[in-house]
Amino acid sequence: MRIVIAGGHGKIALRLERLLSARGDSAAGIIRNPAQADDLRAVGADPLVLDLEKASVEEVAALLGGADAVVFAAGAGPGSGAARKETVDRDAAVLLADGAERAGVRRYLTVSSMGADAAAADGADPVFGAYLRAKGAADDVVRSRAALDWTVLRPGRLTDGPGTGRVRLAGSTGRGEVPRDDVAAVLAALLDTPGTAGLTLELVGGATPVAEAVASVAGR
Repeated sequence: MRIVIAGGHGKIALRLERLLSARGDSAAGIIRNPAQADDLRAVGADPLVLDLEKASVEEVAALLGGADAVVFAAGAGPGSGAARKETVDRDAAVLLADGAERAGVRRYLTVSSMGADAAAADGADPVFGAYLRAKGAADDVVRSRAALDWTVLRPGRLTDGPGTGRVRLAGSTGRGEVPRDDVAAVLAALLDTPGTAGLTLELVGGATPVAEAVASVAGR
């Protein structure tokens, strides 16, 4: 398969690109900063330079031509304000969906967040509230697109510890942590499993091997 990943220099994206390349797939990562290109090449991915906060649908579609699937793994990052939660976490995800439709790419995976909700309250942290609203709004738009075979993945709190290869994956898991290694492994398995299209899934660490966990939700 050829898979194009938005946010190609992110921590999850680099892990996913390495996994895909190692198994013989063609991975490409969309990045804004050309200085990051060598990092993508080092994990076997093709760097595609485009700023999703400024790009047109036509420019995105041009990068997606010939792809079998797209993955939205971009994010404004923890140091950004509420405005960039909207322009990256919401608007860029919608733009990628628009581009996928224009390019005729049906399979669309998005890395969302546990608690994502377009109506989320600010709580104690207004910026985090904006993040959850942006993610929730993007998820709602993606899930409304009949032309896309979408899967929304909502991990719990992300960690950089080594993956275990074992997870809990379900429509509702409860709160928990999950290593980024295991998120990438689940994304790779979801790409192989068309039966997961149309599902919104939460992901935390658990006891079930990744392949078995993904096969289980696909069989529902």
